[in-house]
Amino acid sequence: MSTKTYAMAIRDTLAEEMRRDERVFVMGEDVETLGGVFGCTRDLYKEFGVERVRNTPISEAGIVGAGVGAACAGMRPVVELMYMDFTLVAADQLLNQAAKTRYVFGGKAKIPLVIRGQQGIGRGNAATHSQSLETFFMHVPGLKVACPSTAADAAGLLRTAIRDDNPVMFFEHKALYPVKFEVPDDPEYIVPFGKADVRRSGGDVTIVASLLYVSRVLEAAQELAKQGIEAEVIDPRTLVPLDMDTIIESVKKTGRLVIAHEAHKTAGWGAEVAAEVTERAFKYLDAAPIRLGAKACPLPFNLALETAVVPSVKEIIDAAKAVCYR
Repeated sequence: MSTKTYAMAIRDTLAEEMRRDERVFVMGEDVETLGGVFGCTRDLYKEFGVERVRNTPISEAGIVGAGVGAACAGMRPVVELMYMDFTLVAADQLLNQAAKTRYVFGGKAKIPLVIRGQQGIGRGNAATHSQSLETFFMHVPGLKVACPSTAADAAGLLRTAIRDDNPVMFFEHKALYPVKFEVPDDPEYIVPFGKADVRRSGGDVTIVASLLYVSRVLEAAQELAKQGIEAEVIDPRTLVPLDMDTIIESVKKTGRLVIAHEAHKTAGWGAEVAAEVTERAFKYLDAAPIRLGAKACPLPFNLALETAVVPSVKEIIDAAKAVCYR
């Protein structure tokens, strides 16, 4: 095991996969000498050259379109977008081309394409650079959605994504990039898609969270334990495929469910989890599930206002106590 930042785990995994498979290459804005905005491709061009670490024009539709074409032609492109907010600029390429090509060709076309980049709060990047858009892409069949909350998961899930023959939307969180974690040194270390991780065991309430909110929920769980409430914390790790079986088994044990995420609450992925639990485990519920998400407001530039828009640790604690009737 080595101690690495979230960003360095991504960078090292890219390097290992590029060494393993010459079809893997990276493309995006300023990924070459600058190494990307957050350093996730730093110095890769020195080892692999500018043919495999390719700077692109500022055109997300063009970058993603080129990635789709390269994947169709047998390469395994990793496309970095400066902000995942900009996936919306490339929506046609993602939702109509990448997602559907394998299906419309009866499975004969493979699309081994990874779209990765950062999103979320923490830097006051304002309304068009701080969104959490993972739920958008859950809705479209043909796309896989990964949301790592630790450096180890960032490495393991990215390796799985690069080796997958289907397009993967790989959502990273900007506030996690400088955080250090323990990461396995094994260049074959993978985290399978569709397998949630139980970050903390408990018998009183199940709390589901992803990305930055895993750490916030774990913080809330520590405080809840002081008040006699033991929370079980589940990190789905991938939203497509989504490991509902692990969540259902936890709810059967605890009888209570809270979902906390940074994406907007209205039609957020927490609604899907709550609906699935209600359909499949209604008789086990002792209280109605509670969803926590960002308020129906664009993300503010002001950091204090930004913080006010998204769920706080206190709100997570209060929600857990509410479903436990305390």
